[in-house]
Amino acid sequence: MGQRKAPKDGDRKVGRRALLIGGAAAAAGSAVLARDELARLWWRTPGVEKPRKEGEVDYVGARWVAASDANWRRADRPDDFGIDMVIVHVTQGSFDSAVKAFQDPGHKAATHYIVRQDGHVAQMIRELDVAYHAGNRDYNERSVGIEHEGFVDRPQDLTDEMYEASARLTARICARYGIPVDREHIIGHVEVPGTDHTDPGPHWDWDKYMRLVREARTTRA
Repeated sequence: MGQRKAPKDGDRKVGRRALLIGGAAAAAGSAVLARDELARLWWRTPGVEKPRKEGEVDYVGARWVAASDANWRRADRPDDFGIDMVIVHVTQGSFDSAVKAFQDPGHKAATHYIVRQDGHVAQMIRELDVAYHAGNRDYNERSVGIEHEGFVDRPQDLTDEMYEASARLTARICARYGIPVDREHIIGHVEVPGTDHTDPGPHWDWDKYMRLVREARTTRA
């Protein structure tokens, strides 16, 4: 007694408003999804590719040294192939011999980057493109490959300068593509299914490397 009755359709009006707002939000969400999907489809269209500049690098600390066209495949990642992995390699040779091999069209393999023992970084393939480095097509399409100068049975080759430079590079790649900094997404060549490679080998210090990547990611953030 004494309480005012709510209009008979009061709840229904709120419900309609909620539906209208929800519908608008859903429509907006659908529009964003449709736009993103159209963007992905656009980069899959034959003859269409993202703007490129000769000699441009994806990592500000790198120097461009082009690999042979025979050792990679043109793409428009991450729109045509998502990037969710970094794969760590060891060259089994010197920095110069790795560069020479990746510039040889008969080699049929190359990574996006090579890190020298003194920390110098060379980029040989754009991250946009698919490098032939993992020995597994699916992993090639979804990863960025980084070589490190040295031999797997020589722990002295794995210098602090190289670890630190590589960690900064990997941290930037992970930040750029939203890759989790963990051992499911930062792996060694030996962990690629179907590979017969053993790098980066038993002397690669994963605990140290992952700590450095996390520190570099936090510092940049």
